[in-house]
Amino acid sequence: MSAEIAFSNRIANLRSSPIREILRVIDQPGMVSFAGGLPALDTFPSLSLDGMPVSTLQYGASEGEPALRSMIAQRMQGMGLDIPADQVMVVSGSQQGIDLVAKLFIDPGSRVALESPSYLAALQVFNYYGMQPISLNPDEPEMALATGTNSPPLTYIIPTFQNPTGNCWTGDQRERLAQLADETGTVVFEDDPYRDLVYDSVDRQPVCARLRKASWIYQGSFSKSLAPGLRVGFMVASADLMPFLLRLKQASDLHTSRISQWLILQQLQVADEASRLLLLAEHYRARRDAFQADLLKHFEGLAAWELPPGGLFFWLRLAGEIDTSLLLDEAIRRNVAFMPGEPFFIDQSTRYPALRLNFSHAADADRQRGLQTLAGLLRERL
Repeated sequence: MSAEIAFSNRIANLRSSPIREILRVIDQPGMVSFAGGLPALDTFPSLSLDGMPVSTLQYGASEGEPALRSMIAQRMQGMGLDIPADQVMVVSGSQQGIDLVAKLFIDPGSRVALESPSYLAALQVFNYYGMQPISLNPDEPEMALATGTNSPPLTYIIPTFQNPTGNCWTGDQRERLAQLADETGTVVFEDDPYRDLVYDSVDRQPVCARLRKASWIYQGSFSKSLAPGLRVGFMVASADLMPFLLRLKQASDLHTSRISQWLILQQLQVADEASRLLLLAEHYRARRDAFQADLLKHFEGLAAWELPPGGLFFWLRLAGEIDTSLLLDEAIRRNVAFMPGEPFFIDQSTRYPALRLNFSHAADADRQRGLQTLAGLLRERL
């Protein structure tokens, strides 16, 4: 037998992704999935490689394709982030961006302020690098961002259609966080993958656009508005951080797929791009409203929730104490998948009976059957 393998110390913090484990079962015959943030298949564009220059198959710049970066910079200017294309970097999906930022800022014991609950894949990465989490409440950010030497070096936020809750910060909450960041010097990492999926009138101006002194990173994605299989996102950062992020990108994968970048650029260059996004939002608004109607029909008295103004999820707080992991096991046996609430929390041992339900993926008949089945399971246990 060979000697024991000597892994790095970080491996002790390595955990599998709960959502990826659950997604393994969604292809089973008859399975209704409310688990992952999967866009609807009928929203995907028709893509073609016709006209793609053969040079696209060559190695490319780590920063990304110049034309795509310029177009992203123009978008950012319309959102209040007046930056040149030099401060734009194309990444291989939002998950790579999270990993690059974690590498830049997190050592074992490094403090990171973030909401609880928060995006579970970010928690997975931050925990892997050894973060010491500090709970951030958007209504009382000063509790996490203390002035002086006690402020955490990094603050991670999803203020627009937060994952998992679907909450959207108010303008006052955004302004207060920006003011505190300027006062304390914490670096703001703003994750904004759901921005284009807006169904109600809300404030969506990035927190980063309100900063005056603090360093910042803003991240967007084409996964929800175009196609996640292309694995393309982007990072925009203050000038002092971009050189470090670029070097980390070079050490990670050299550059993001040039073919995927070219395909996305073709979509963004069409004259009716704004109309396409409006139609996409209308499509998902209809799915959200249908999901809400079924929840009101089947879940009254079983859970409390708010109508999400954007994004892809409902966040249900159950009416009683239920082990949602056991509930998930039984639901899967009955061909329904969902995300339990606990993995989204900083302290995953905290008992918080909640469900995150995706409303974008399941077809009408599957949605109705799945929610009725899930409500029946809850009634048995409540």
